[in-house]
Amino acid sequence: MTNPQETRTTQNAVPPIPPAKKKFELAYALRSNAVPLFFLVICVIGAYYSGLSLPFLLNEIVVRMARNSFLVISLIIPILAGMGLNFGIVLGAMAGQFAYFATVNWQIAGLWGFTLTCLLSFPLAVFFGWLTGKLFNSAKGKEMITGIILGFFANGVYQLINLYFMGNLIPIRVPEMLIPGGYGLRNTVDLKIMHYALDNLWKVRIPIPGSVMPIVVPVVTLAVIALLCVGMHFLFKTKLGQEFRATGQNRHIAEVSGIQVDKIRILAIIFSTVLAAWGQIIFLQNIGNMNTYGAHVQVGTFAVAAILIGGASVSKATIGQALMGTLLFHTMFIVSPLAGKNLLGNVQVGEYFRVFVTYGVIGVALALHAWQGKAKRKA
Repeated sequence: MTNPQETRTTQNAVPPIPPAKKKFELAYALRSNAVPLFFLVICVIGAYYSGLSLPFLLNEIVVRMARNSFLVISLIIPILAGMGLNFGIVLGAMAGQFAYFATVNWQIAGLWGFTLTCLLSFPLAVFFGWLTGKLFNSAKGKEMITGIILGFFANGVYQLINLYFMGNLIPIRVPEMLIPGGYGLRNTVDLKIMHYALDNLWKVRIPIPGSVMPIVVPVVTLAVIALLCVGMHFLFKTKLGQEFRATGQNRHIAEVSGIQVDKIRILAIIFSTVLAAWGQIIFLQNIGNMNTYGAHVQVGTFAVAAILIGGASVSKATIGQALMGTLLFHTMFIVSPLAGKNLLGNVQVGEYFRVFVTYGVIGVALALHAWQGKAKRKA
């Protein structure tokens, strides 16, 4: 039998209050996006004092976004998996360059040559990524410094192969690729047979009112980058993507949950290395020639600086931050020399500023990461 008192209490009960919607807080938004906002201000000021025309600046930005975005996006998966900033993408760039040596040697031109270069780089990049992942698993917690040192070591092996093996143990059909002694690659390899192989497939010219210079958009290249972004977005929603996230959040809990942590970490590095190889191939087809011994050296540094400028950190990164960072970093690269010249009468000032920003933003990110790790251990 129901108690009348209980009935009255139930009828008079206050319905549950729905959770309050989060209000937009300007101060929080500014704090969260302080780094990209700071560099946005620098870019706007630099663009003003550089004196560059708007059509020229927009064209340069489009070219650099198409050229560099793929490389920067390749950093996201290792960050998601808790491995920090993957300076080891230098090995991916080397894989792409080795593939270019093969296709130029075989004189396969145009889109076919570009496609074959991508296919040849894939097994090399997978192998390099597997080796890098195995090494990182032996140096857990120190992946970033390990990646930097690994890049130096791999560069030595790369130079040995190109200076001694090419033309000596590895046959080269194109004499122009070799130095006069008959073995060893020249400092520069001409990629004119594949220059703009991807970019020129479809270009759209967008006129600007009041200007004779239109904006030239390499549609296919940007579509490939967009396809990569969509693919990564869906990857993060899959079981593998969730395992990347779980490993990045807490390795111990992920392992207890049945995730093969070491395997997932190796897969993250393989993904990153393959994407870096393809990113370097896209970059070089736009440039049209390859600095044999230097094209790959700064790949990791510039990509890391770009993603950090976009607001990413050692432990968190998004596709939006990668694209924003690429935009801001390379806009700064375009405007800073002329802005330095017009403000202080010296082009080198802009160059020094770019170097300071590139290494400074990486140094601050690593210092913050070390400080946060120390604070967690104390807690």
